[in-house]
Amino acid sequence: MNVLLVYPEFPDTFWSLKHALRFVRKKAFSPPLGLLTVAAMLPGEWGKRLVDVNVTPLCERDLAWADYAFVSGMAVQGQSARQVIARCKAAGVKVVAGGPLFSSESERFAEVDHFILNEAELTLPPFLADLGAGRAGRVYATSELADLRRTPVPSWELLAPKEYLCMSVQFSRGCPYDCEFCNVTSLFGHRPRTKTAQQIVAELDGLWTGGWRGSVFFVDDNLIGNRKAAREELLPALIGWQRGKGGISFLTQATINLADDETLVRRMVEAGFDTVFVGIETPEAAGLRECQKRHNQGRDLVSDVKRLQRAGLQVQAGFIVGFDSDTPSVFQRQIDFIQQSGIVTAMVGLLQAFGGTRLYERLRREGRLLGEPTGDNADGTTNIVPAMGIGVLRAGYRRILQAIYSPRQYYQRLTTFLREYRAPKMGMRLDVTRIVAFFRSLYELGVVGKERVYYWKLLLWTAVCRPRLLPLAVSLAICGHHYRTICELHGGGKAGGECRRRGGGARI
Repeated sequence: MNVLLVYPEFPDTFWSLKHALRFVRKKAFSPPLGLLTVAAMLPGEWGKRLVDVNVTPLCERDLAWADYAFVSGMAVQGQSARQVIARCKAAGVKVVAGGPLFSSESERFAEVDHFILNEAELTLPPFLADLGAGRAGRVYATSELADLRRTPVPSWELLAPKEYLCMSVQFSRGCPYDCEFCNVTSLFGHRPRTKTAQQIVAELDGLWTGGWRGSVFFVDDNLIGNRKAAREELLPALIGWQRGKGGISFLTQATINLADDETLVRRMVEAGFDTVFVGIETPEAAGLRECQKRHNQGRDLVSDVKRLQRAGLQVQAGFIVGFDSDTPSVFQRQIDFIQQSGIVTAMVGLLQAFGGTRLYERLRREGRLLGEPTGDNADGTTNIVPAMGIGVLRAGYRRILQAIYSPRQYYQRLTTFLREYRAPKMGMRLDVTRIVAFFRSLYELGVVGKERVYYWKLLLWTAVCRPRLLPLAVSLAICGHHYRTICELHGGGKAGGECRRRGGGARI
């Protein structure tokens, strides 16, 4: 049996980093961890090939070789997934589909032969058994949750790692919180389940043995959802693993109440974490109450962010506008908060309602749904009827993007961050790729870019005041070029003048 594992293309989005990746000669941010894990669950005697369409095209010779195509993806990859499925069917290749896109929208993919829904650790084995017996059904689903201690090491050998900016691993699934708009708990439950520390070390060893020396993204929904397991099992193992490894850096996702636990933060930094993505959503107390993000309420969120920055964690964050409680003043409030906090990477999106969430069900009952969400956190679209009116919401959203990603305000915010940030001892690894990116940025950002004046001011200030952070400053300047381009493509207008007034973890 020959199996193609096909990962559809990401469109040009906030997190795709396409306009920044070319500076470092990479084709995609990170590989498809889910498909690589599924590959490790398939029979060892089967032939397997990974085709990540973000890295390499799906060729006719691949389709001629394959008996089955396993396709996985997220909602934002829906258009590409349909194209992939159509090509497979035209070539006579049977399609097996799973992952978030298909778990929520399987009825919209009539061409798929078999669906492996929910968690593959539970639904893939019965499919394989039925397939071997010649009686494979169409849909395999479960309401149960998998024991991650039985999840195998991903099949890293299928990768072309040099094409990616970052590798990814997963320690836990699930989140103890219940934000109204979030579908994490409907998919993975309220009780975070974890792998063992030994499993994570084995995965990292596999990456290291394969020659990987770049960053690794822990893609957990909330790394500290099970705080005890993170503090007492994962972090000590990572601290031990780092000895002799030359300093692999980690990034992850967590909740803002991480800032309350100084010991945990210190251990994370010691283990190699230097970036964390948090969901702040809104500085408005009414909005936080509405979406039931209780762990963000009653806090000085700017102070929380700065506490993490001073500890050695760059804070990236997601923001949302379009809550029922939002008034037109929220747009300036969002701008002010983002600028004051020094959150350089600020993903701002319109509220979208995803199937399986309490928000989706509430708006369905109220007759306020407009189809399915795009899954793109920052494309300026929404599938709900907003309380403030769609015209006001979109205009305010464009205003936020024009402000925070104008060169003046972006570089101002970047400098605010660099003043606060206390880089860990490990620091950013300098290699040929980053050196090439630096020289390319000198021309593209410093000569022909709209931001050239601010770029040179940043380099000069950093070289004088925070010389150790110069590689990070250049990296974030390159990322800013991507964010600004995306804002313009998604209707944010030209973010190049003196503009007035979801998501985890990008970095070059």
